[in-house]
Amino acid sequence: MRTLKISGRRPLLATAAALALGTAALLTQPLPAYALDKVAAAPAVEQMHSHPAGSGTPQAPVNVVRDPADLPKPIEARGPQHIKVNLETTEVTGQLADGTTYHYWTFNNKVPGPFIRVKVGDTVEVNLKNHDDSVMMHNVDFHAVTGPGGGAKATEAAPGESRGFSFKALSPGLYVYHCATPMVAQHIANGMYGMILVEPEGGLPKVDHEFYVMQGEIYTEQAFGTKGLVEESYEKLVSERPEYFVFNGSTDALKKNPLKAKVGETVRIFFGVGGPNYTSSFHVIGEIFDKAYPMASLSSAPLKDVQTITTPPGGASVVEFKVEIPGNYVLVDHALSRMERGLAGILKVEGPENETIFKDFNPQKSALSTGGH
Repeated sequence: MRTLKISGRRPLLATAAALALGTAALLTQPLPAYALDKVAAAPAVEQMHSHPAGSGTPQAPVNVVRDPADLPKPIEARGPQHIKVNLETTEVTGQLADGTTYHYWTFNNKVPGPFIRVKVGDTVEVNLKNHDDSVMMHNVDFHAVTGPGGGAKATEAAPGESRGFSFKALSPGLYVYHCATPMVAQHIANGMYGMILVEPEGGLPKVDHEFYVMQGEIYTEQAFGTKGLVEESYEKLVSERPEYFVFNGSTDALKKNPLKAKVGETVRIFFGVGGPNYTSSFHVIGEIFDKAYPMASLSSAPLKDVQTITTPPGGASVVEFKVEIPGNYVLVDHALSRMERGLAGILKVEGPENETIFKDFNPQKSALSTGGH
C-alpha cells in the first residue's frame, strides 16, 4: 500500500482518509482490497479532487442546491408499510457563491440530502451506495433510528460499495440524518446532512405549502467572497470559525429559489440545522409563527405566536403561519452578523394589499430605501 502524503496546505483530506481506514478497522469490517488501493492511491489534493466532468468542475459546477419545495407530499391515511430509501454519496464541485466554487460531499448530489417522509410504525429500509468515483468513505446516521450508531456502522461504505440496514420508525418527529464517518464534522460541513419526517398517527394539519430548509456552515482556507475554487480548512473547522453560513447549500440558494406563497395561504417550514457547530435562531422577518414545534416534537402541543425559534446543530423545528400581506419576507438566523456571510433567504408572497393589517404611508419612498430588511 502506498503511504499517504499530507499536503502542507491542506492536511485535512489526507488525515480524513487515514481516519476513514481506521474506522473500517474499528468496525471489524475490513475494506475490500480494491477500496484500500483506491483510497491510498489519491494522497495529494490534486489527485483527491480528480473527478469526472459529470461531478462538476470550477468552470462548470453542478447545481447542489436543494429547492425548498422539493419534498414529498403528506402521507394519506394508511397502515404501516415497508419503505425503501436509496441514498448515494457523491463528491462534486458546486457553486457556493457568485463566482465561488467548492468541493461538496453530498447525499444524492444535493445539499441538504433528500427529504424522507415516512409514518410512525413504518419499517424503513435504507440502502446506501458510495459512488464509484468517490475518494472518501461515507455512511449515514439517522437520528430517527433506535439502534447502534443510528445505522452508521451498518452503512459504512468504501468507494463503489453498497451497504444497508432497516429500522422501525417508533417515534414521530422531524429528525436530522448525516454522515458519521470520521472526521464527522468534516463530512457534515462539506454538505452531508438531511432530514427525515416521521409523521404521527393521523398526520399533520393541512397547510397550503410545505418547505424544506436546512442551515449549514462551510469552512474555507480563503476568506469569504474569494472568487474561484475555495478549499476546506481543517484549522477553521476545529476552531469553529466558518467563512460561510448557508441555507440549502449556497449563499444564493433561497434567493434564486425563493419560497413562494399567495396572500391568505398557510405555510409550514420544516427547518433543520446540519451545522456542524452553530445553533440557529430561525426567524422570518415580518412574520409571526402561528404555531411552532420546538425540537420538532410533533407529539407535543405547539407553541403559539412565536417570533424566533432556537434550533441546535443536529436538531430540527417545525413552524406554521398564514401569510397576510404581499412582499418579500427574509428568512434569517437572528444572529444577524451571519447575513454578512451568506445566510439569508426569501419567502415571496403575492396577492392583494390589506391596509387594515399593514399600511405604508409612503410606498414610493420605501421602494428606494436601502435600510431595514
